[in-house]
Amino acid sequence: MSGRGSKRFAARLLCAAASCALAASAAAQTSDDLDPTAPLDAMPGLEVDWPDLDAANPPPAPAETTPAPAPAPTMTEGASERRYAIAVEGLSALPAAAELLEAFRKQSALQAEGDETANVAQIDRRSRADAELLAELLRARGYYDATVEARAETVGEMLRIVIAAEPGQQYRFVEVRLPGLDAAGAEEAAALRQRFGVKSGDPVIAQEVLAGEVALRTALGEQGYAEARIGKQDIEINHQTRLATLTLPVDPGPIARFGAIRVSGQPPFSARHVGTIARFKRGDPYKRSKVDDLRRALIATGLVSVAEVQVVPADGGRTVDLAVKLEPAPARTIAGELGYGTGEGARVEGSWQHRNFFNPEGALTLRGVLGTNEQLAGVAFRRNNFLRRDQVLNVQATGSHREFDAYEASTLLLAGNFERQSNFIWQKTWTWTGGAEFLATDERGVFAASGVKDTETFLIAAAPASLGFDGSDSLLDPTTGFRLLGRVSPELSFEGGGSTYVRAQFDASAYRPLSDRVVAAGRIRLGTIGGAGLFDLAPSRRFYSGGGGSVRGYGYQRLGPKDVDGDPIGGRGLAEFALEARVRLRQFGGNLGIVPFIDGGTLSDSSFPDLTDWRFAVGLGARYYSSFGPIRLDVGVPLNRQSGDGRVAVTVSLGQAF
Repeated sequence: MSGRGSKRFAARLLCAAASCALAASAAAQTSDDLDPTAPLDAMPGLEVDWPDLDAANPPPAPAETTPAPAPAPTMTEGASERRYAIAVEGLSALPAAAELLEAFRKQSALQAEGDETANVAQIDRRSRADAELLAELLRARGYYDATVEARAETVGEMLRIVIAAEPGQQYRFVEVRLPGLDAAGAEEAAALRQRFGVKSGDPVIAQEVLAGEVALRTALGEQGYAEARIGKQDIEINHQTRLATLTLPVDPGPIARFGAIRVSGQPPFSARHVGTIARFKRGDPYKRSKVDDLRRALIATGLVSVAEVQVVPADGGRTVDLAVKLEPAPARTIAGELGYGTGEGARVEGSWQHRNFFNPEGALTLRGVLGTNEQLAGVAFRRNNFLRRDQVLNVQATGSHREFDAYEASTLLLAGNFERQSNFIWQKTWTWTGGAEFLATDERGVFAASGVKDTETFLIAAAPASLGFDGSDSLLDPTTGFRLLGRVSPELSFEGGGSTYVRAQFDASAYRPLSDRVVAAGRIRLGTIGGAGLFDLAPSRRFYSGGGGSVRGYGYQRLGPKDVDGDPIGGRGLAEFALEARVRLRQFGGNLGIVPFIDGGTLSDSSFPDLTDWRFAVGLGARYYSSFGPIRLDVGVPLNRQSGDGRVAVTVSLGQAF
């Protein structure tokens, strides 16, 4: 804002305050203080000069003058606090007017305090700051001749503050020079210039120049120029022609390949193990992104708090060694989990883990569950990045007791597998598992058509495997995309002379945003067990339906065939679906949401689901979106409940239902 414009604005806003200031000044003086010959005191805050009473009379006005402008809006005495509105003029014709206006409003002092009243001095100060802000934003977009002034208008009881801009002509680059880049070779230099993006004829926009420099630096690192140097940019502006010249020196250096890895610090990872984590081998072309990926992967182990990876040139810069320095993170963790579900009861889980009990990355976990329907104690060994990046070896042994309406089981389990799964840092598109399970279990359930419960002992060997595709945008709170997951488990049961069967299950879910705060989500599940009759299967190996992760509104495992006591006996053919709308509320900072849903499921004792016998439920869920994922509370109501089904079912858990 020009000085003259600033004074006009201050005078208009503060003219009503002048009389109050004079009155207060006069009241403060005594007769001894008065001196008729002394100059008048300045009017505080008005920034206008008193007229010089000793000056000669002003010359007469010309015979023909333009009409005097109407008096500027003023604030009347007693209206020291006013509300105001903001308007910005002069930007509508600019190519990026909306983007510019949004940037201005995000930083505007008037906008930030616009919900409350303010006095004249505050409004004046904020208006000056906003005018300078808009001028700076215009200059950053190449409008170096821009002028911005602020004025006040009275609209009823409110002030209207107008920030008026005259952008002028946008400056453009007449020449863009990247001296030294040709050392990369004609073809490579042309590609790198393209990545820089800024070229002759483009407007002089500071952000695009900075973005181009970052893109060029990244492209050099990706093309193998490990020691590339980019000098200081120099922009020469000619205000007469409104043209500019950009010079950015570049020294690409030689193309390099990866050399040796050297490791220091704690934990004591060997160079071989760090090489297993790295997505490159010795002799591969150098890429800066692979160095950054290695740094993130070392942090992702949970054993490293700081990973410094320094590039060390060798062989004249044609080879780069990596000096990796590690600082340890706490290796021990104590964790806990609380949950509740209708039919599942209350559940408390606790664990202690040492993530580097066996170096490198050999985690030992002691785990226990104490619940109204489940008790468990177990020990597990997990080796991350085993033999190759992202491949995990798991071995576990557990002893458990579970008691539900469907069955009661006391089980000893020994299991091991290899897996490639997603984590919170890298959500993988393809995941898989494969391994073996051996269990001995005493189970009480229904083993005959009479529906009478009995107890039998099972020895079971299984080879479960899974394959999944994840095209969603989030692990815990997806808003777009879809997921597919297939599981298959050939199993051999030694009870009653032995039987062989296969358990298979397929899950699919999809997510589609309907607006910035509403996401439609749906899932289906199909399952079948072939090769053995229902009563040849251990009750814990059958399919069940109902509960928080299944058909909400029904108790845990409550759908499907029942015994003489009305308790579920499980099934071999399963089909389920769920539809819900995830609505994120604007209130409470956007951290709360509601989820209306409808679920359905059918379970039969044959190997194919009975699609004529569905059970449906509707309900409403609440979500609290925490920093580590949504916490959900779902309350469902069965629509066609049977004898023994409750009127409502409640689930509390972490993460979305699917």
